[in-house]
Amino acid sequence: MPAIDIVLLSNGPGEITTWVRPVVKALRRQLGHDRQQVRLSLVLSPCPNASGQEVAIAQRYPELDRIQGAEHFLPFLLWGKTAANWDWRSHGIVIFLGGDQFYTVVIGKRLGYKTLVYSEWETRWHRWIDGFATMNADLVQQAPPAYAAKFTVVGDLMAEARQELQVGTAAIPSSEPLIGLLPGSKPAKLAQGVPLGLAVAQIIHAEQPQTRFVIPVAPTLDLPTLARFANPATNPVLQQFGDVSAALVWDEQPYLQMPSGLRILLWTAFPAYEVLVQCQFCYTTVGANTAELGSLAVPMIVLVPTQQLDAMRAWDGLPGLLANLPGVGSVFAKLINQRFLRQPRLLAWPNIWAGTAIVPELIGELQPQAVAELGLALLNDPSQLAHMRQQLRQVRGATGAAQRLAERVADLLDSSQQSR
Repeated sequence: MPAIDIVLLSNGPGEITTWVRPVVKALRRQLGHDRQQVRLSLVLSPCPNASGQEVAIAQRYPELDRIQGAEHFLPFLLWGKTAANWDWRSHGIVIFLGGDQFYTVVIGKRLGYKTLVYSEWETRWHRWIDGFATMNADLVQQAPPAYAAKFTVVGDLMAEARQELQVGTAAIPSSEPLIGLLPGSKPAKLAQGVPLGLAVAQIIHAEQPQTRFVIPVAPTLDLPTLARFANPATNPVLQQFGDVSAALVWDEQPYLQMPSGLRILLWTAFPAYEVLVQCQFCYTTVGANTAELGSLAVPMIVLVPTQQLDAMRAWDGLPGLLANLPGVGSVFAKLINQRFLRQPRLLAWPNIWAGTAIVPELIGELQPQAVAELGLALLNDPSQLAHMRQQLRQVRGATGAAQRLAERVADLLDSSQQSR
C-alpha cells in the first residue's frame, strides 16, 4: 500500500474523548505505527459545546501526527488550506467523528480521498459518501436501498471505555462507599454544579460519615479554576444552595476542604475510568460523561439545575447561535430553555439508548436535601444499584466498535488503491 493520509473530522470534547480516542488507537493497531506509511491528522470544526481545550485533549493522543484547532476550520473548508500549510499525500481517507457530515463530502472531494461517516442516529449525503459505519442496524434499515451496500454495523464507540480498564490495584483503596461528583467542565455548568455537589455531599456525609467523595476533574479544567466555583467570593451562586464552600488543598492527592471537615478528592488522571468504576454511583450533569458512565455500567443520578436558567447555552444550530449572542444571548437562552424544559424528553445517553429512564434525571430548581435523599436511598438499597448496573450493561452492548471501524477503513483504502 502506498503512503496514506487519514483525516479525522471531529468537534466537541465529548466526541474527542469518546470517539476519536478509541478510533486512533484502533487505526494504529490495524494499519501500523510507521508514520512514513500512515499519517493521522485531526481537524476540528466549531462546536457549541467546545471548551477551548479540545486541541490540548487531542495532544495527549500519541497516535496523532497533526492537529488543527476549530478556529482555523473555515479557511480549510472553503479553500483547503490549513494554518500550518500541511501537505497531503495522493492516497487517503476522511473519517467523520463529529460535526456536520457535509464537511466530510467537501473535504473528501477536495483531497480526492475516500470518505467514511460514523453515525449513531442519522446518515446523510448517501450518494457522495463512500461508506457508513453505524452504531446499530436501524440506520441500515432506514437507508435508501440503493446505498445499503455502503453500510456496515460496527457498534457503539462509546462502549470502548470498558476495554481500557486495567485489572489491578484500586485507584482509591478503601472499603468505604465512594460517590463521584461530575459537575461538568464549562463555567455555565460549574457555577451551579459545584455548589449543588458540595451541598449534597455535606448532607450525605452527615448521615453516613463513612462515605467518601471524588471529583474526576475534566482534562480541560485546572484545579484553581475549579476551586473558584467553590468560593463564595468568586461564585455567588453558592448562596442559592445553602451555607456551603470549600478551599483547594494541594497534597499528594489534592482535595477540596469543606468547613465541616469533609474532604472531596480531586482525581486528575485522564481518563478517570479506574476511579469511576469504584463509585457506588455518581451525581453527574448531562453530556458525554453520561455515556461514559453508562459504558462502564456505573449507576448515576443526572442533575440539571435551573437556578440560573440562562446558564444552559450549548445548543446546536440556530438556538445555540442565538443563546450565545453578545449582550442579548442571556435573554434568548432563558426563552429557549423555558421552552425546552416544558417538553418532556430523556437527556442522559443511557436513557436515550434504552428509550426509557433507567437512571434518574432531576431537572429544575433542585434542592440539595431532595437530591441527597435520592442518593441515600440508593446507598441503602444495594439491590437497586445492582439492577441499574445490569440495565446499563444491557443497553450498551458489546465492545469492539473501534476495531471494526478500523477494519472498514482498511477495506476502503484497499478498494481505493485497486481502482487506481
